[in-house]
Amino acid sequence: MTSQFFLAGRLTGIALAFGLSAGTAFAQERAPDAPEPSTPAVAAQPADAPSLRPVSDFDNIADEAARSVAIFEETGKVLLHPRCVNCHPAGNSPLQGMEMRQHQPPVERGEANFGAIGMQCNTCHGPENAKVVAQAEGIKSIPGNPNWHLAPIEMAWEGRSLGEICEQIKDVDRNGGKTLAELVEHMAADDLVGWGWEPGAGREKVPGTQEQFGALYEAWAATGAHCPAS
Repeated sequence: MTSQFFLAGRLTGIALAFGLSAGTAFAQERAPDAPEPSTPAVAAQPADAPSLRPVSDFDNIADEAARSVAIFEETGKVLLHPRCVNCHPAGNSPLQGMEMRQHQPPVERGEANFGAIGMQCNTCHGPENAKVVAQAEGIKSIPGNPNWHLAPIEMAWEGRSLGEICEQIKDVDRNGGKTLAELVEHMAADDLVGWGWEPGAGREKVPGTQEQFGALYEAWAATGAHCPAS
């Protein structure tokens, strides 16, 4: 959404600038020099960035159960990505980085999955990603979201297979009591889930877009929500 507004703003600015130049060209013998191009606010994704296959790619799988499993396996590119698993740890501390190392500084889950008293998540994590300038080599930003917290321990994904995570996601006793429809809405629209595609400077995004991920999830549910064997 932000990049769309940004692009729309850039296009509007270009259009206005063009109109202004055209209008003043009659009054000037020489048009002013064009300004230097500005640096894009969001760096373009590299051409080889991981992506998600569209739902239509699975239409040729005639067996509905097999198609459902194949679609869920595609969502596994996101579910098993460290950006997601780091906040679904099996222990009492979050993980960090693509290496999924222990969180530094050391913190604990706490009773509400929001950290221990005196060192709760919002001590460092604000409502949005915060850029870090010249404080620590290799750390370019601190991740943020208004609802930043750990997933409850019953939703731990660390160390589990995609098939195990699939069964866990469907289990209302381990998914926060959500129906399949509510799960689709959560995956497709929740902004904390969406942080995986906007993780801040210095972090790899999860593959594809949240819209593509939500579409795959919806298709998986519509085909019976079958799970991989492993």
